[in-house]
Amino acid sequence: MAKLTTRARKAIPKSDFALPDKRSKSGGKGGYPIEDKAHARNALARVSEFGTPAQKAEVRAKVEKKYPGMGDGKKKGAERDRGRRSDKREGRR
Repeated sequence: MAKLTTRARKAIPKSDFALPDKRSKSGGKGGYPIEDKAHARNALARVSEFGTPAQKAEVRAKVEKKYPGMGDGKKKGAERDRGRRSDKREGRR
């Protein structure tokens, strides 16, 4: 994931934030940028760590809408199987 500078963050449209009104009081544009898949994954991780249940649900819904299959918590295919040995290789060591 590329480092997001202040200038680049300000250039992101409000629609590319999962919680666009999160920082409106402090003058910021929003919370949890999701302009690409890497930032969307990071938003899911950060909101699960720091967000309220309502924020978690909203971020998951927005990520799922923009990147179908990413916000549902289910890993797919190779990502799910990464790190596991196949049955055929189990016998070999």
